[in-house]
Amino acid sequence: MRLRHIEVFQAIVEAGSISAAARQLNVSQPNVSRVLNHAEQQLGFTLFERHSQGMIPTLEAQRLIPEIRELYGRLQAIGVLTEQLRRGEGQTVRVGAAHAFGQMILAPAMVEYRRQNGFVNVDLVTEHFSTLCQNLLEDRLDFALVFGQQVPGELVSEPLFHSSMVALLPADSEQTSAVTLEWLCQNNLLMMQQEDPLGHVLHRALRDKALQPANSLYIKTYSVIADMVLAGGGVGIADLFTGRRYADQLRVLPIAQPLPFEVMLISRRDRPQSQSTLQLKQVIRTRLWELARQCEAQIHAEH
Repeated sequence: MRLRHIEVFQAIVEAGSISAAARQLNVSQPNVSRVLNHAEQQLGFTLFERHSQGMIPTLEAQRLIPEIRELYGRLQAIGVLTEQLRRGEGQTVRVGAAHAFGQMILAPAMVEYRRQNGFVNVDLVTEHFSTLCQNLLEDRLDFALVFGQQVPGELVSEPLFHSSMVALLPADSEQTSAVTLEWLCQNNLLMMQQEDPLGHVLHRALRDKALQPANSLYIKTYSVIADMVLAGGGVGIADLFTGRRYADQLRVLPIAQPLPFEVMLISRRDRPQSQSTLQLKQVIRTRLWELARQCEAQIHAEH
């Protein structure tokens, strides 16, 4: 018996007539009769005796009923499961991110995603690049949002966005236009660590110009650089998103020599992505571009 035969057989057993089975299946009565006749022709015996009071299962059909009822129950369970999978119910998407993306990108993106997909759980961790890569390799994360740099061969990266770093100055600074690397070095530039993705770009630019900040601190987390500037510890350089986060507390200016950075999503090369994961990635991608446009427009409009 084919699946369609089983579905019609079960509906007739439950409903008691072809017309009632048709209504239950939301199809026409001739359609049910056609499927039933086809099933009986293939089986080589009659499944129901036609009476004015309804359809009476034959002895052969009565022996089939327990097996078909069990199978039909399994088919219904599969239908429920596929609907749950479609909605992402009971699934958990594990996301990692560089610290700079936690507040400005992922927090609102996750709120929007939960609004769209209330049945999906999301686990979020913020870590440095090397730790995020290790978590992906150990299958602790589904994907991570990071600043661009070379990833291990087992991982694959999806570039999302390009921009340039910005300068962070105290709010009372007299500077109102783009500042140079020379000026920043002369005003106690708080340095990123060289192995950091953005720090690598900055250190290379300083070497090209033979510049070296005097007595500079080397800091790994961009928000800590911003907090140090806020505390009067000097001036800093950070990504666009950290700059936007501190825009009401610090003066955020363009840098005369562009210091480019890239944002990308990284994941394991050998792991297929679930529908829920793909949907969350798209929400993050949309939020990233929206915020980036706002940040760039604000900086260029003010300065």
